[in-house]
Amino acid sequence: MSEKVMQKRKWQTTIALSIIIAITYLSAAITNFNFIDGLAAFPAAIGWMFSHLLITQESLEKLPTILGKLNETIFMSIAATTTAAVVSIFLSLMGSKTTSVNGFLSTFARFIASVSRNIPVVAWALILLLSFGQNSITGYLALFVGTVGFLTRAFIESIDEASHSAVEALTATGATYFHIVNKAVLPQSLPQMISWILFMIETNIRSATLVGILTGTGIGYIFDMYYKSMNYNAVALVTFSIVIAVIIIELISNYIRKVIM
Repeated sequence: MSEKVMQKRKWQTTIALSIIIAITYLSAAITNFNFIDGLAAFPAAIGWMFSHLLITQESLEKLPTILGKLNETIFMSIAATTTAAVVSIFLSLMGSKTTSVNGFLSTFARFIASVSRNIPVVAWALILLLSFGQNSITGYLALFVGTVGFLTRAFIESIDEASHSAVEALTATGATYFHIVNKAVLPQSLPQMISWILFMIETNIRSATLVGILTGTGIGYIFDMYYKSMNYNAVALVTFSIVIAVIIIELISNYIRKVIM
C-alpha cells in the first residue's frame, strides 16, 4: 500500500473521529448531560445496587410465583414468534424478487414489513392497549406485529440470497409456482429462516418483559409490582431469573443453529 493511500485513510479516519466527537459534544450540550457528573455517579449507583438488590430468603419464597410468570412470558414469546413466522413466510415470498408474483404484491409485502418493523414493540403495545386493554392478548399482538416486520425483511433477504439455478431449472421444466417454492426456494432458505426465528424468540423474551409492564402480564407485571412496592430483593430475584432464562434459551438456540447450519 502506497504512502499516499495510507495518508488519505489517516485523514479520513481523523475526520470521521472528529465528526463523532463533535456530534457527541453537541448532543450532550443540547440535553444538558454532563459526562463528569455521570461518571462520578457510577460508584454510588453500584454501591446502591450491591446494598439493595440482594436475593434473600424472604424473596426466595416468591420464586414459584416468579417462575410461573416467567413461563407465561417465555411461552407467549414463542407463540408470538412462531405464528408471526408463518405469516412472514407468505409475505416474504410475495416480497422477494425471486418468488414475487407481481409488483403490487411485492410492494405491499415490503410496505407491511417496513411499517411493523419501524414502529417499536413498546409503541405497538401502547397502541393495542387502547383497543384490547391490559391482558395477555395485547402483549401477544404487540410481539406478533413487531416480529412479522423483522422476520419478513430477514426472510426476503434469505430468499434473495438463495441460488437461482435450481429455480431456473424448475422453471424451464414447466414446474408450477408452488412446486418451485417447495422444491427450490424453501429448502435452501429454511436453515437461515430457522436461525432468524430462534434469534427472534430470544429477542421477544427480552421485549416481553417491558411489554408486560405496560400490559400487566407475565414477568414484566411481577417486576413492576415489586419495584413500585420497593421490594428490591424480589426485584433482584426477578432480574436474575430473566437473565438465567435468556442465557439458557440462547445456549439452546446456538446449539440448534450449529446443527442446522
